[in-house]
Amino acid sequence: MKKILTVILACSILVFFAAGCANNGASGTQNGADKTIQLGYVNWAEGIAMTNLAEVILEDKMGYKVESTAADVAPLFTSLASGNTDAFLDCWLPLTHEDYMKEYGDQIDDLGYNYEGAVIGLVVPDYVEIDSIEQLNANKEAFNGQIIGIDSGAGIMRATERAIPQYGLEYELVTGSGPAMTAALGKAIDNKKPIVVTGWTPHWKFARWDLKFLEDPKNVYGSSENIHTVTRKGFSEDMPEVAEFFKNMKFTDDQLGSLMGVIEEATDPLEAARDWMNENEELVNSWIPGE
Repeated sequence: MKKILTVILACSILVFFAAGCANNGASGTQNGADKTIQLGYVNWAEGIAMTNLAEVILEDKMGYKVESTAADVAPLFTSLASGNTDAFLDCWLPLTHEDYMKEYGDQIDDLGYNYEGAVIGLVVPDYVEIDSIEQLNANKEAFNGQIIGIDSGAGIMRATERAIPQYGLEYELVTGSGPAMTAALGKAIDNKKPIVVTGWTPHWKFARWDLKFLEDPKNVYGSSENIHTVTRKGFSEDMPEVAEFFKNMKFTDDQLGSLMGVIEEATDPLEAARDWMNENEELVNSWIPGE
């Protein structure tokens, strides 16, 4: 009986240590912390570009597993606040996402900006012969009484919903998506037709076409903004290395513009981001803690 009990005890100890090794190695954990990162993004050009790049850097250079999920902006902030999403790299402050930060700001953490000088507003092709939002009503027929928008709930859509009554615009704000907006813009430009869209920089469309923002004398869209990285509460404590990487990850206009350009033209965004990473290795390595 003593021999049997000894064997059982020895087997139990082996099983315990095997489980412990599994929890600190091959199962995707490190020092008891899960190495899977949940990134959320909205279908906007700059966010798609930054998220794809962050994914390949975190996986290829830092040894993490990344799961990126597209969502509308409202449920994305809800997911951050509930802790189901770890990070969102495309939060525009102080104006565009002001409402969401007022609602969820005490439930998420702001790691600071990754891009300075972002702008939102109403955009038209350069050949359109108006320069101000105040001139839209007088040219309603030329624009078919429509402002071509993106996804509902986006900050720029909320700003446009405020602009319509403030300027007394007799226009319908058409809900769609970022890609649908740029497709409509491209089609109008190909046919030299007037069109007004909800637009923002940074965006690859300004490199592809000659465009201009309509003047906003009532300042409904505000001045320039910064794009911030926000995370779920406690993420910096759970994954300090990744949080430090996000804080270091900052783009100039040329850097983000080139990244957006290669990803927009690619059939595989991750591979395009990987190529950009390899071509800008010195910059990328400067973001990685300890490099």
